[in-house]
Amino acid sequence: MKAKQSRAKTRAPRGRAKAGPNKRAAKPKTTRRDRLDDFIDAAARALDLPVRPSWRPAIRVNLQVTLRQAALFADFPLPDDAEPAPLFQA
Repeated sequence: MKAKQSRAKTRAPRGRAKAGPNKRAAKPKTTRRDRLDDFIDAAARALDLPVRPSWRPAIRVNLQVTLRQAALFADFPLPDDAEPAPLFQA
């Protein structure tokens, strides 16, 4: 029985090719806005609130923490027979 010979394809080293008439030029990188930035802008418009650029990082961090806590609450499994607690008054 003859042993099978593996034929590995060799590739030429990849270099940077110049964009010629048949090659597409690389697209310029665009800065992609985050969904939280869009949410901040939409909420500010809806509530007619001015948002200074210096406030954006604090608003962003607050929203990230709030959404992370909400995800923990929303993902908590409840049994089908769960009932709300009775109302207690002091």
